[in-house]
Amino acid sequence: MKLLLVEDDPHASASIAKGLREEGFIVEVAADGEEGLLMARGARWDCLVLDVMLPGVDGFTMLGELRASGSEVPVIFLTARDTLSDRLRGLAAGGGDYLVKPFAFSELVLRIRNLLSRGMPVKESTWSVGDLTVDPVRMKVYRAGQRLDLSAQEFRLLELLVRHEGHVLTRARIAEELWDLAFESSANLVDAAVRRVRRKVDDPFGVKLIHTRRGVGYLIAELHD
Repeated sequence: MKLLLVEDDPHASASIAKGLREEGFIVEVAADGEEGLLMARGARWDCLVLDVMLPGVDGFTMLGELRASGSEVPVIFLTARDTLSDRLRGLAAGGGDYLVKPFAFSELVLRIRNLLSRGMPVKESTWSVGDLTVDPVRMKVYRAGQRLDLSAQEFRLLELLVRHEGHVLTRARIAEELWDLAFESSANLVDAAVRRVRRKVDDPFGVKLIHTRRGVGYLIAELHD
């Protein structure tokens, strides 16, 4: 699942993003409301995690503008503003949940998963490439109707590739998305992770879906001769 975290405290955003990535989410971070609004409009997200007290455009205003433009992306507010009026304002603006700081990280993860699973139709919660199906809400993978057993890290890598079907992802991009590491220190890590996913997703099947672009990176696609 792909999340956008909008949080102006760099220490908090780094900690939250790292924890969410370890839970299997793909996370990108915006440092203020204006940047968050641009990022929210520029890509498809499964959920937004918004601070309220942001520089420039606050979280309430940001969500209001997104809802006015027709966006229905699920949103959870994560903020120190804990009055009843603040909670009601957040929910009235279109927020699906409201978690007050300080919070237990395990509660944040549970609330995000609950928000993601709340009323989501199957067609919105699964991704397919050929006969491969990825269910990011339930973290399940099927190929040709057969359930594949992937680790959390393998699932994150496969989901990242599937979400960018047909596009080459550089090793640097993969390393940054999955481990928040610089490419120079993780090139072998990326290649080893791709090999593990290929053994489960491609090797038992005749048609290969994960492809290498030598010197660049990897992509997933159903290629035809």
